[in-house]
Formats: sequence, C-alpha cells, structure tokens
Amino acid sequence: MRTALIILIGIHGIIHLLGFLKAFDLYEFNSISRPISTTSGIIWLLAFILFVTTAISILLKSDYSWVSGLLAVIISQALIFNNWSDARFGTLLNIIILFVAIVSYSTYSFKNKVSRERTVMFENSTAISQKTVTEKNISDLPPIVQKWLRNSGIIDKIPISNVHLVQDLQLKMTPDQKDWSPGIAEQYFTIKPPAFNWNIKTQMNSILDVVGRDKFENGNGEMTIRLFSLVSVADAKQNGKVNQATLQRYLAEIVWFPSASLSPYIIWEPIDKNSAKATMSIGGTIGSGIFYFEDNGNFLKFTAMRFKDVKDKDPKLWTVSAIKTEERNGIKIPVELIADWDLDNGKWNWLKLKIKAIDYNVEKMPVTNNVLRQ
Repeated sequence: MRTALIILIGIHGIIHLLGFLKAFDLYEFNSISRPISTTSGIIWLLAFILFVTTAISILLKSDYSWVSGLLAVIISQALIFNNWSDARFGTLLNIIILFVAIVSYSTYSFKNKVSRERTVMFENSTAISQKTVTEKNISDLPPIVQKWLRNSGIIDKIPISNVHLVQDLQLKMTPDQKDWSPGIAEQYFTIKPPAFNWNIKTQMNSILDVVGRDKFENGNGEMTIRLFSLVSVADAKQNGKVNQATLQRYLAEIVWFPSASLSPYIIWEPIDKNSAKATMSIGGTIGSGIFYFEDNGNFLKFTAMRFKDVKDKDPKLWTVSAIKTEERNGIKIPVELIADWDLDNGKWNWLKLKIKAIDYNVEKMPVTNNVLRQ
C-alpha cells in the first residue's frame, strides 16, 4: 500500500511539474487550456517539490511527511480552483493525499504523547538501592520463588530499576479471528514506583493499521486502541476493572525483571512446591495471580482471574505460559510466551510473543530507536 501511495503522489507531483514547464514554454501541456504565467509557474513548481518531498518522506518513514503533504495539497487545490474546468479531477487525488497527511499527523501526535508519558514516568521513578541482591534478601520468600530468583541469576547483582524491551507479536483480536495479525511493540517499566507504558503497531488487514497504548501508573490503568492513529476504537480508563487488569499484567511481567519480586508492594504466599501466589497493592488497586515454576526454577506460567473487558460482569481465567527461556543481559527470563483466555465457549489463544531486545537500568526514557517505524 505504501508503494502504491508513493507512486500516486509522485504522478500527481509530475503533473504539477508539467504546469511549470508550460509556463516557461518548455513543454506543451494541453491538459490545461488556459495560459500559465511565469509567476503561477513557480507555484506549480513549488507544488511539485512539496509532493516529491512528501513521497520521499513516506518512503523514508519520516514522522513529518504530513507537513509537506498538507502544504502541497493547499497549494495544489488553489491551482486547481484557478483552472477548475481542466483540473477539477485532481481534487480527488488531493483528498486522498489530505487523508494521508491527517493520518501522518495523528501518528506523529500519538507518538509524541506516548514519548511524553514515558519521560514523565521515568522522571517520577527512583533507582533501587545499589546494593546487590543477597541470599538474605530472598530468605523470607516461598522456597520455589527463592529457587526461581537464584536460577534467574539476580543474586549478587544490582536490582533492576527500570526496563526497556521490544516485542515481536502475533495477535488474534477476536476469538473468531482465523489468521494471526503480526505486530511489534515497545514497552517501558519502572519498579519504584511500579509502572509500565506499552505501545503496539499492528494491522487488522493489508489496509487497516492499528496502534495501541496500555499504561499503568499510580495504581491506575489505561488501554487505548486507534485505527490509523486517528479513530478511537477503545479508550478505557478511570475504571476499577481496568486498574486491576493492568496491575495483574504488570505482576505477570515481572518475570522479565525478577528482582521486582522483592518489592514491598508484592506479598508472596506458598501454595505447593512448584507454585506461589503473589498479591500486589498500589494506589488503592489490588490484584493477585499464581506463578508456576518448573523443578529447576524456570518460570512455567502465570494465571489470574482477570477482567478481559470493562463490560464483563465477572473475571475470566487468564494464562501466560513460557515457551522458551534464555539468558539476556545476565538474567534468565522467558523470551517466548503465549497468552490465552478461558471463555465460556472455550479457550481463546490470542497472543504469541517474542522478546526481540531487552535493556535494564536505562539512563533515560524513551530510548532512541526506530522499532515502530515500520
């Protein structure tokens, strides 16, 4: 679709170049019957330059293609009005390019909003003690949790204060969706206080781009989904069910930064030799879940009774299972996982996730990268 759009804008730009050539008697442009003055010819040339700039910006996936696109459409449409009888059909192309510019601006605005949120989240966080984690620090935890922490490699290491990670995803947005939708996501965590900011870019099909942002901060959760970064499909916030669901998600995801399990806002209770219950409380929001581990201490799965939707009357069983475990940056973590819901009509396996990159204790947020510029 991007290629077709670039070609369309390029052709539209070339038509404006022909108007410039006609003004200076360099080309006989018969599609415009009226003569074009040299002054108007310069304006036709400017429109051509702006359309070409827009096409190149889209090719390079620039965040600023909307600037040249909007200016090009304004100038082009003024030229069309001046030559309406010959050029009126160009209005359709300008409408298409205007829509593209609006979507581009919405994407730019959405990214800036997320970036500001991450900056504030980082500024509101504080570093965990620089003292390394010791056996004494984990001695009061259930035995299987102790084994998990030893196995993960956090002993004799400085606790993790924040996390930046990138995920490759496969999603099914509804239980009846047959094919997986590919996506890529970026996520930031802070541990003191507990917070995360996650955004995703995926496609419902070859045409519909979808972006989303989930956030948990101060015990409050938010979930946002938009088509083309423009049309809001879901916007859930200031809701107790959302708050608890995002807290439980944070709790499940501490398997990527195990030292967070030592945080005072998490209370552990043993269940049996391979499982333990964790209850997290922050900002008036409380949630819990059960961690299951293999005999060697590897994380196996996390389960929780969790609200899937704000409209749901009762929570559903939500399970996150590890498929593959590897060492990353000296910490042993699950790098491939699946997530599913137990619904009334059966199990809905809705997410496959791979950790593409993970960094601990970053010096600033957001980290400079182009991961979502796809």
